[in-house]
Amino acid sequence: GLVEELGFLVPIYAGIGPGRKALAAGLTLYDLMARQRYHQYYDSTAFSGMVPRLSTKGLSGGYRFMDAQVDDARLVQRLINEAVAQGGTALNYTRVTEIFRDAGGRVSGVAAEDSETGETRSISAPCVINATGSWAETLHPSPENGLHLRPLRGSHLMLPAWRLPLFQAVTLIPPDDGRPLFIIPWEGALMLGTTDIDHGRDISDDIVISREEADYMITCLRAYFPAAQIGLNDCIASYAGIRPVLSKGDKDPSKESREHVVWRNKGLVTVTGGKMTT
Repeated sequence: GLVEELGFLVPIYAGIGPGRKALAAGLTLYDLMARQRYHQYYDSTAFSGMVPRLSTKGLSGGYRFMDAQVDDARLVQRLINEAVAQGGTALNYTRVTEIFRDAGGRVSGVAAEDSETGETRSISAPCVINATGSWAETLHPSPENGLHLRPLRGSHLMLPAWRLPLFQAVTLIPPDDGRPLFIIPWEGALMLGTTDIDHGRDISDDIVISREEADYMITCLRAYFPAAQIGLNDCIASYAGIRPVLSKGDKDPSKESREHVVWRNKGLVTVTGGKMTT
């Protein structure tokens, strides 16, 4: 009930992004992992028929493959509800300010603060799981030399569905940098994203899209759908979030690994990484 299949369309343009052979190889591997053939190639006429108002200049065709989308808010709510049903207690608007340890250095509990009232209470526990994303190192500094969390911001724009009649997701490759953007039908609207840049600000502040990110995405969208003449004034909302990506250097943000880590330290177990699906 949380996951729905969703068709993805990948247009192929001369000189922009991967070509037909490269995409065929990648999508074949994708099908092998799924143990079912999903991808199919369409010539330019058939493909443009599936993506109304798509620019046909330089379009040689495209692929359709299957992926899925998950309702992330309902996923979180289900995890909370199932934990409570199994006897757990869920505390909202609460943050851990300290990890308690006994004389031997083993975890014995936490100090938890109600962020609305300021009240602090001590909670005993023989094991603490630190799944706090980009905040993980505030409770458990990385034990690996040179490996640290690099908060990368991903931002999205929301458009009304009537601006583009899309019923499947479409992959867009900006000509200047080659990293993919997607425009995806979502909850009766269209979601355009995502960016991938260093956040560069305090991660405890409100996370919001920058004007540069918004302009970047709209410019890409207009390149693929020039006749639609979409602008920022068409957007009905935006949202942004932080990925807890683990980094050992200064790679391009889009080339950083999304792998996760599990760190264990005498009853404190930390899990973090760059993909929700992990």
